[in-house]
Amino acid sequence: MLRQRLLTVCIGVMLAATGLVLTCSGQVLAGSDSETFACVPQANLDQTIAPQARLEDFSCSLKKWKGEKVLHFHVKIKNVSEKPQRFRVNIFLDNGKAVGGLIPRKTKKGLVKPGASAAFVYPVRGMTGKPQAVTLLIKTMGR
Repeated sequence: MLRQRLLTVCIGVMLAATGLVLTCSGQVLAGSDSETFACVPQANLDQTIAPQARLEDFSCSLKKWKGEKVLHFHVKIKNVSEKPQRFRVNIFLDNGKAVGGLIPRKTKKGLVKPGASAAFVYPVRGMTGKPQAVTLLIKTMGR
C-alpha cells in the first residue's frame, strides 16, 4: 500500500514538472484546439530577412499560455546558405510589444544545417487579438 502511494505521488510530481517545462519553454504542443491564421495583411508586414534565410512560415494562432488565451507567432526558417547557421528573430508589433529569440534556441544539438528548416513559436503576453501591423527581422548570428 505504501509503495503504491509513493509511486502515485512520484508519477504526479513528474507529470507536473513536465507540464511546467513545456509551458515555460514557450513552445506549443501539436494538436491543440486552435487554428493558425495570417498575422496581418501582407501590406502591413514589414520584413527584413537575412540572405542566408528563407521564411517558410509566418502565421499566428490564439492559444492558452500561462492561464490566458494569447497570440502566438509561428516562425519557420530555412537555411539557404552553404554553412550551418543560427538565426535571431525579432517581431515588433504596432502597439509597442515585441517578442523574439534564437533559432535554434540552444546549440547543444548543433546549428540549422544547410537546406534544413527550423521553427519556433513565440507567445505574446497580454495580446489577446490580432495586431494591425508587424515588423519581422531575421538576422544571422556571428560565430
